Amino acid sequence: MTSQRRVVIALGGNAMTGPDGSATPGAQRAAIAVAAGHVAAVVATGAEVVVTHGNGPQVGNLLVKNELAAHEVPPVPLDWNVAQTQGTIGFTVVDELDAALAARGLDQRTAALVTRTLVDAEDPGFAEPTKPVGRFLPREQAQRFVELGQRWEDRGEKGWRRVVASPEPRSVLDSPAIRALAAAGFVVVCAGGGGIPVVDDGRDGAALRGVEAVIDKDLTAALMAAELGADTLVIATDVDHVMVDFGTPDARPLGRVTVDELRAHAAAGQFARGSMGPKVDAALRFVAGGPGRRAVITSLEHIAGAVADDAVGTVINRATNQEES
Repeated sequence: MTSQRRVVIALGGNAMTGPDGSATPGAQRAAIAVAAGHVAAVVATGAEVVVTHGNGPQVGNLLVKNELAAHEVPPVPLDWNVAQTQGTIGFTVVDELDAALAARGLDQRTAALVTRTLVDAEDPGFAEPTKPVGRFLPREQAQRFVELGQRWEDRGEKGWRRVVASPEPRSVLDSPAIRALAAAGFVVVCAGGGGIPVVDDGRDGAALRGVEAVIDKDLTAALMAAELGADTLVIATDVDHVMVDFGTPDARPLGRVTVDELRAHAAAGQFARGSMGPKVDAALRFVAGGPGRRAVITSLEHIAGAVADDAVGTVINRATNQEES
């Protein structure tokens, strides 16, 4: 079932919204259409392709709706929000992918799968939520949601903001279904927003339930790529390369690097936690997890070339050619 040409592509938030960050339905569809064209180019190389995506702006919009309607209907939990955005983004991506594939004369079909990701109920993140979500509110408005059991923090002049747990992904529970669809020739869209966070209250998945949390989408992408037996993980972002000494006169892009080299840069604090850090972490986890794996962090425009040896972007391998020989 394992293909040496299986590629997992993690689309960043810039692929889901307009150039100005607009998240209107029209802006989202237009942005997704552009992303679908680039994904179709990867499919045209002959690779089996699995796509995952972010959902930050979309979940943020749902949280605003929760807030505005709280006096009329009960707010829904985060796992429901993630599931809803997976459905909305998923069907939009497959619609645009169908069109992009047909325009290239490709006969592959697409499928969107609502996907659950297992997390540990004892993950330290639940004890100390740190991931900010949604918009800033005045204290008086935030207090209404504190009374509903949510955790909000005073963020100074901007106001109060909700913080939630961001636990480590342990397993993508629907990987067998994703693998079967990919092996059958489908381009699969799945695990949006890192997956719907669930915990197991029983044994062997007998008592699963959703939890109030968000999971880093790139970490889930790396885990899923390993579970699917992919050989390449492509993380699409809004820049061509990972940079070191960013914001200084000595800033430079990273091209081909080994796991050890990239780890050294990360240990030196080169990558911010809120931006490039999780992408670098995900790439390192995937490549270090097994022989023959490679990861590429690059811009959306260059993801088709990421499956080739002349990829534009930051390419992470376990070792240099000299070390491998």
